[in-house]
Amino acid sequence: MPIKCQRCPLRNKDAYIDLTPEEIKFMERFKVGELTVDAGAPILMEGSNSPQLFTVLRGLGLRYKTTEDGKRQVINFIFPGDFIGLQAGIMQEMGHSVEATTKMTLCVFDRSGIWTLFKSQPERAFDLTWLSAVEEHFLGETLLSLGQRSASQAIAWALLKIFLRGKTLGLVENAAMELPYRQQDLADALGLSLVHTNKTLAKLRASQLANWSNDSLKVYDLEKLAEMARSDASPPKPRPLL
Repeated sequence: MPIKCQRCPLRNKDAYIDLTPEEIKFMERFKVGELTVDAGAPILMEGSNSPQLFTVLRGLGLRYKTTEDGKRQVINFIFPGDFIGLQAGIMQEMGHSVEATTKMTLCVFDRSGIWTLFKSQPERAFDLTWLSAVEEHFLGETLLSLGQRSASQAIAWALLKIFLRGKTLGLVENAAMELPYRQQDLADALGLSLVHTNKTLAKLRASQLANWSNDSLKVYDLEKLAEMARSDASPPKPRPLL
């Protein structure tokens, strides 16, 4: 049976701002069901016009674009609580694809309800704008990493961001979290070659800063990893949950 928004397991995570009783009632009307997809399944395709929007309840995924020569360019990584499909909901067409990395459970919303949200729930509409701005900020940080950080610094930054996000979601235990992405995915996201990425990850492991292997990321020294990343070890601010 679909989980009621009032009992959503994401509400008690540090990653998200809790909903008011009125917002919960609206979201329960907005939600039309749940969808479970297997690892590797496409959820949204670039150029498509989906009638549905989704919030990730469980599992991990990827956002990516397909280049002219057919290669995949990873844009970023998807975690529980992320809202996907907004681009198609507003612009009538997806500018990127979304794929499940692990088995995923998605809360499903009818796209037509988004206009009701803007009319009757202005604070929720602002949350959508905020989430879109955060997405752009992340992409901007990625571009900064490409232009201003060395490969070692860029990879340290990406692992730091992923680890801190996982920590706020309760995915970290004993300084380790499951991370079933491929090293190729990280290389694509940062514009690096797989060989360079592998060598850099080996250096991080040898330096006893972090170790990503066997689908698990373990961080040995968060502060030093942040120092290498030219960032800080503060957790991300709580974000709205839709």
